[in-house]
Amino acid sequence: MVTRSKRLRVWLVYALWIVVCVLLSLPSLSRADVKAGAAKAAVCTTCHGLAGNSMTGEYPSLAGQTSRYLDLQLRDFKAGRRSDPRMSPMAANLTPRDMRDLADYFAAQKPVPTDFKADAVKVEAGRKKSEAILCATCHLVGFSGQNEIPRVAGQQYPYIVKQLQDFRDKKRTNDAGNMTSVSKNLTDADIENLANYIANLQ
Repeated sequence: MVTRSKRLRVWLVYALWIVVCVLLSLPSLSRADVKAGAAKAAVCTTCHGLAGNSMTGEYPSLAGQTSRYLDLQLRDFKAGRRSDPRMSPMAANLTPRDMRDLADYFAAQKPVPTDFKADAVKVEAGRKKSEAILCATCHLVGFSGQNEIPRVAGQQYPYIVKQLQDFRDKKRTNDAGNMTSVSKNLTDADIENLANYIANLQ
């Protein structure tokens, strides 16, 4: 004999299954739209370059960056966890959907090599330093990045220097303290060497 509680459990499972099926059949509200991102990104190219390939060390290249990292940084700029006089106002009016669209658009773009001429001696010193402080543990071999950890390979040299200095000097703190911890004992020479090494990667 089927008890009332057993019938209720069966009914709840059935109802839950219907809800799941309906939700799966709907277009995802959270899925980013790369085409929409392309249109929204038009204003971004003024600083970040065509398709997100920056031509100046003032601004990072966004092409090929991890989508989750880009989305996180936009949210941090909007929320004030990361601050920049140019980016903070740009992020202020972005919706969560805008951020996902932009992040997926730039993540899908192909990064192009910079014209930075690295110093071979500093590149080697930077490679050794990166191994000593275990950079690849988070950024992966080749500094290609993963998930919320950024791709920094081939980034503009002055931008890399500034970010490492900002983390070391606690001017940038929106990474839960990971980079501050890693960079706190870096000398200016270490930062210069690391930047030569990382900017030289493609």
